Amino acid sequence: MLLFFVGLVANVIGTLAGGGGLISLPTMLLLGMPVHASIGANKVANTVSTFSSFLRLFRSRELSIQEIWPILVICGLGGTAGGLAASSFDGETLTFLALCLLIFAFFLSFLGKTDFGNVEKLPFSKRTSSLLFGIGVYDGLFGPGSGTLMLYVMAAKKLQYFKAVLYGRVAIFATCFGAAMIYIITGQILWKETIALMIGSIIGAHVGLHIARKVNANVAKILLRCITVILIGQLALELYLH
Repeated sequence: MLLFFVGLVANVIGTLAGGGGLISLPTMLLLGMPVHASIGANKVANTVSTFSSFLRLFRSRELSIQEIWPILVICGLGGTAGGLAASSFDGETLTFLALCLLIFAFFLSFLGKTDFGNVEKLPFSKRTSSLLFGIGVYDGLFGPGSGTLMLYVMAAKKLQYFKAVLYGRVAIFATCFGAAMIYIITGQILWKETIALMIGSIIGAHVGLHIARKVNANVAKILLRCITVILIGQLALELYLH
């Protein structure tokens, strides 16, 4: 039951501004789950919850395969590469990397470089593709903060907030799917705990999308910054405790 509610709350927050892993991953570790099993549970739960979200969006014609297939391919490859490389990096290195990226994104937001705009379709470039792939690798390796970083990439391209949320969900699905397959194949999944987290995550993702429709760009920017500050604080604390 605890993991069900953790999945629900984490995905409401994760859908709106990223950072859901800030809640789910530490909770699973506190419950005594091994670190790779905890990360794997997150990946499987996020894969299913984000898939259920954008399947609904396809049916309502708010997304089309033509506009999202590059995100699926790039982020899927990144997530798979991250999952394969997971055993090659220690948690401290990944935490430091995430901390640096989030601090950079946070300060960049005050320069007006990452404000949501009115663009309805993500324009692709080599830089955008590289950023999405890199975040995908990080998400496959570790995860907390990856959804927030995805939203910063979308905001930098001046996407509408709700459209950025939709693309962010697609990107997280792709990265988590690639990584989840690796964790499943290597036998890292504790299925009872994962299924409880997954059911809560599905409900949380749909609730988050419903709320996101009602959030304007200014509120979204404040929410994104607040989640970023909390993530920075949590990751800095983890490094200090190490």
